Amino acid sequence: MELWIRLGTFVLVFALMLLWEWRRPFRAFEQKRSERLLINVGLMLTNFVFLRLLSGGGAFLAAVYAGEHGFGLFNRIELSPWVSAVFSLLILDCAIYFQHRVFHRVPLLWRIHRVHHCDMGFDTSTAVRFHAVEIVLSMYYKMILVVLLGVSPWTVILFEIILNACALFNHGNVRLPGYWDRRLRLLLITPDMHRIHHSSIVHETNSNYGFSVPWWDRLFGTYCPNPALGHAGMEIGLPEERDLRRLNFFRLLVLPLEKIGDRD
Repeated sequence: MELWIRLGTFVLVFALMLLWEWRRPFRAFEQKRSERLLINVGLMLTNFVFLRLLSGGGAFLAAVYAGEHGFGLFNRIELSPWVSAVFSLLILDCAIYFQHRVFHRVPLLWRIHRVHHCDMGFDTSTAVRFHAVEIVLSMYYKMILVVLLGVSPWTVILFEIILNACALFNHGNVRLPGYWDRRLRLLLITPDMHRIHHSSIVHETNSNYGFSVPWWDRLFGTYCPNPALGHAGMEIGLPEERDLRRLNFFRLLVLPLEKIGDRD
């Protein structure tokens, strides 16, 4: 049941974002959109198989287990279910923010995360472009957090829906009018805000780590309001990965095995 709820929401948001990009794309990129879409969706489907094989029901079943056995903070203290849900959502989102920072700072993890950043385009399909190892590690991380916090199963579903929908939105190859972008990014991460994170300039890549709300970047000093070259002129991707012939599905599967230099 929970899988179909998350899957249905994901497909709906993905389809709406693809339609928006098709009708009003913000930028054109060197690699054809259809080629990138096939690669990124191919990675997503591969990741789904590995995730189901290696984590089973994932964070949802971890939450069910914690609830049945009384494990975790919110299963042991007396709080309204709504209050527990709000605190759980905020803590989990903040935890994902720090996970993202760690994947940028630890060399071995960065080699895995490069699969996401070596996309030379930036659209909603980039939101699903991850290596299977990163997806599995992220799920184990969330499962541990869910048990320690005692997050309810339906809060886990809500968190996954929000996280996935926000990622699809803020990776969109679209642009909101400046008036709306400035106001919306007080509450949500917008495409203009997250696009900076995919800049080829290192200090811009190491900013705007959030996926859902912008508060953690502002609070912990990683917020970058505008790219140095402007949104229309900034280069997307990694400087060392500009050969389109090498950015194919099969090479991305083994990309983490390649040694890389220091990005700092």
